Amino acid sequence: MNASAPHVAVVDDEAEARAMVGDYLRMHGFDVVLCDGGRTLRAHLAERRPDLIVLDLNMPEEDGLSIVRDLKARTTIPVIMLTATASPIDRVVGLELGADDYLPKPCELRELVARVRSVLRRGSGLAPQPEMPAAPAEVPGRRIRFGTKWLDLDALRLRDSEGAEQALTRSEFELLKAFADHPKRALSRERLLDLADARDPDAFDRAIDVRINRIRKKIEPDPANPRYIKTVRGLGYVFRPDGD
Repeated sequence: MNASAPHVAVVDDEAEARAMVGDYLRMHGFDVVLCDGGRTLRAHLAERRPDLIVLDLNMPEEDGLSIVRDLKARTTIPVIMLTATASPIDRVVGLELGADDYLPKPCELRELVARVRSVLRRGSGLAPQPEMPAAPAEVPGRRIRFGTKWLDLDALRLRDSEGAEQALTRSEFELLKAFADHPKRALSRERLLDLADARDPDAFDRAIDVRINRIRKKIEPDPANPRYIKTVRGLGYVFRPDGD
């Protein structure tokens, strides 16, 4: 085992699929553990924390969505979902629960490796860190005000004015950064997903709406009547820094 290699847990009840994904990830330098379901995964989590989890959604013992819900309630471990169903509903629900990416199953293994590397790279700053004070306001361009919160671009954190941190998924941070880079400009859903590297080709309208709703709950004084991330009817969304 390479102690410096990213540690990935592959969770799938199908032994052949589990072994194939695990062998391919190992071949590309990852430290892999194979789990046949939620119970085995939780036993492993008690001993070691993975850097990322590749999770099959369709398992008989415990479905992947309930595993995602439990994981995201207790940890910030990134999750890539694999789903054999063509329905976008599973993907949307998984994203709403906090999953970081998804691939249809059977997946192209080269694409899976690319997605794993992308999520690890973009989420590397999102792991829990020791308590830190908020970044000084004097540093220009590194902290962006989003309603009731500040987005710290260097630390990849969302904090309130007292420095208390609000949890963010990788895709939520990337969307906030996309808005910060394009203030007062109407951005289509497709453009936002491109900027945030969060492509969901079969259901991108619903996927982006789910993510925006999650963000609004974290930054808007009244999420039901958003002032800072506004809907542009027939197009997408616009970030209004002043809340007009």
